[in-house]
Amino acid sequence: MRLVTHGDSAPSSVNRYLLPQEHQVIMVRRHPAVLLRPVAEVFGGLVLAGLLSKWLGENQGSQALVIVWWAWLLLLVRFVWKVAEWSVDYFVVTSKRMLLTRGLITRRVDMMPLGKVTDMSFQRSLLGRMLGYGEFVLESAGQDQALSTVPFIPYPETLYLEVCQMLFPGSDDDD
Repeated sequence: MRLVTHGDSAPSSVNRYLLPQEHQVIMVRRHPAVLLRPVAEVFGGLVLAGLLSKWLGENQGSQALVIVWWAWLLLLVRFVWKVAEWSVDYFVVTSKRMLLTRGLITRRVDMMPLGKVTDMSFQRSLLGRMLGYGEFVLESAGQDQALSTVPFIPYPETLYLEVCQMLFPGSDDDD
């Protein structure tokens, strides 16, 4: 399975960081599991706001009730923000380098040239195994790089094999 977008159609938020001489080979959005914590916070906050509403409603605490629901609304806005950030975050492997683009307003692009990668592994937690995501761990020759870990990668086994094949191409002759 080759994870190439059709027609090399990376979104403009990614395309602006590609060099003219490189072409995109793999591009994936980070796994939706990155949103698990914000989802849990919103639902937990909703349950808490509901319970507090019932308790405060009986005790005539209308001002406190307004504060409770405004606090939950802030949690909801934070969740929407996290979803918007997730929608523009991509892990991209080109013919020359790996990039991780993140951020909605403040854009961050972490990069590592393919030639600098000396070792690559991936790890999966129990939750990652159940939901289908993993984390790439990249090492270079004794240098600290901007891109050393890539969490919440979907299809980690497939991506791992694809990237390893690019990093360490085998010879056509089997001796």
